[in-house]
Amino acid sequence: MARLPRLTLAQQLHHVIQRGNNRQPIVVDTADRERLVALWAEHAPRFGVALHAYVLMDNHFHLLVTPSTAEGLPQFMQAVGRSYVRSFNDRHARSGTLWEGRYRATVLQAERYLLPCMVYLDLNPVRAGLVAEARDFAWSSHHHYAGLRSDRFLSPHPLYWALGNTPFAREAAYAERVREGIGAHEQTLLTDAALQGWAAGDERFLAQLQQDTPRRLVKARAGRRPNPPTV
Repeated sequence: MARLPRLTLAQQLHHVIQRGNNRQPIVVDTADRERLVALWAEHAPRFGVALHAYVLMDNHFHLLVTPSTAEGLPQFMQAVGRSYVRSFNDRHARSGTLWEGRYRATVLQAERYLLPCMVYLDLNPVRAGLVAEARDFAWSSHHHYAGLRSDRFLSPHPLYWALGNTPFAREAAYAERVREGIGAHEQTLLTDAALQGWAAGDERFLAQLQQDTPRRLVKARAGRRPNPPTV
C-alpha cells in the first residue's frame, strides 16, 4: 500500500515526532542538546513556524508547532535536520544517516488537544523513568510554562494564555494540568495520530479540515470506503 503523503496544513496545530535511526541516540551530551535546540530557535522564525512546546529525549524528540504556510513545517524540519546531522557527525566522527526516515506529524484540533499534548510531552521523561517529575527534566518546554525558565524562542499558543490573567496564574494552572496528567486512552490517541498521520479532532473539526485537503484525514473502517466526516 502506498504511503500517505504527510499532512501539513497552514495555521493548524501539528504534533511532530522525529526518531533516531534504529532507535539510536540523536544526542550524546549537553553540547548536542544545546545545538539542536539552537537550530529550532534559529529556523522556526525563518520558516514561519510557531514553536509552542518540545521535549528532547535521547533517541527522539517531539515538537508542537503551528506553521504559517503549508511549506513551512517541512522546510523547517529539513533545514534543522540537515544542519544538525552535519554537526553531530563532525563532533562524533561518524557518517551516514541519523534519523529514522522522514519525521512523523499530524494535525490536532487545538481546542481539544493543545494542553493534553503539552502535558503528554512534559511527561515523556517521567514515563521513560528518567525523572520522577516533569520539573526534574531540563530538556523540555515544561520549565518555561511552569515559570522555572524563560525560553524566548517559544511561542505560547493563545489557549495557554487563556489559562489565567497573570503569568503566575497561567503557570500555576498549567503546572496543575501536568500534575493531573492524561489518561492512557488520550496518550495512545496522541501517539498513534502522529505516528500514523491521522488528524485528531471532533467530527466538525475534521469535516472543516477536509475542505482544505484532498488527502484522507482519518483511518477508514474495515470493509468500507473512506468518506470525509460530516458535520
